[in-house]
Amino acid sequence: MARMKFICDAERCIECNSCVTACKNEHEVPWGVNRRRVVTINDGVVGQEKSISVACMHCSDAPCMAVCPVDCFYRTDEGVVLHDKDICIGCGYCSYACPFGAPQFPANGAFGLRGKMDKCTFCAGGPEADGSKAEFEKYGRNRLSEGKLPACAEMCSTKALLGGDGDVVADIFRNRVLRRGKGSEVWGWGTAYGKSPNAGAAPPAVAPQGKKS
Repeated sequence: MARMKFICDAERCIECNSCVTACKNEHEVPWGVNRRRVVTINDGVVGQEKSISVACMHCSDAPCMAVCPVDCFYRTDEGVVLHDKDICIGCGYCSYACPFGAPQFPANGAFGLRGKMDKCTFCAGGPEADGSKAEFEKYGRNRLSEGKLPACAEMCSTKALLGGDGDVVADIFRNRVLRRGKGSEVWGWGTAYGKSPNAGAAPPAVAPQGKKS
């Protein structure tokens, strides 16, 4: 059984926000909620600007599921993390636990009245019958049941955002990295903290110079 995952290639993302627009259009996402958003670091710094598309990553060990007091979150056979809005009480614990800020309160009314949580569904709908009106009104379109991938990934013009079987997605990204001439140094503490792979290494030994006669 395929395990669905997202990955965004920061070397390809051009901050066009087509993934954000596709998600909103496909699911008629409520006002004030962005199930997907593009985050840019070092914005405007030449040569250092990087963008990445962020949404629910459908974690294998999802913290939102761990903290929910009413157990409204569940995982499908494909590994997609969904939630039941009929059970959700809108406590917001999941929004604090999620490192990606995926679960969000809809901002209803002039004062942003809170309600049921909303999040990315990997275009997999909800607990209602596949393709039903009730499912669409609560969770949006169920593209997985139609044999399609998430709209955000399909609309990505540079194919920076990949969504689908985790093994296939990982192979695609791995091949891209190798073609760029990078290997194991791409991952690890040095990359995470911006350090050179050779940082902290001892300086090269200098051969002793012979005495002048």
